[in-house]
Amino acid sequence: MPQQVPFCLRVWFVIHFVVDVIFAIPLLFFPVFTLKLFGFSLVEPVTARLVGAALLGIGGSSLIIQSAGKESFCSLLILKIIWSLGAILGLVLSMYERVAPDTALFFLGLFGFFLAVWVYYYKKLG
Repeated sequence: MPQQVPFCLRVWFVIHFVVDVIFAIPLLFFPVFTLKLFGFSLVEPVTARLVGAALLGIGGSSLIIQSAGKESFCSLLILKIIWSLGAILGLVLSMYERVAPDTALFFLGLFGFFLAVWVYYYKKLG
């Protein structure tokens, strides 16, 4: 493994993989149940499955990249930063429009937490 990528960042990528898969699999295979479980009253399975696929792709790439170097990690960090910012914007807009369930705060916190981690390591890798 190239030494210029901090071990802790590699660990965060594995954690991110696990978190993404925990949400991706139910969204892909049981979208209606999953969305209702999280309090969504408006349930659209195709969109939920697309989100599940995106989570699986982003999370899966976090696991696959483990042996890569600094450039690959930086590229994926940019993707994760954009994804997190987009998700946060979508959640905030939905909360402003009063169409988001109460669990939206949990997801906002989760995306905000990961955004902080990704920005920290992106700056650290320079």
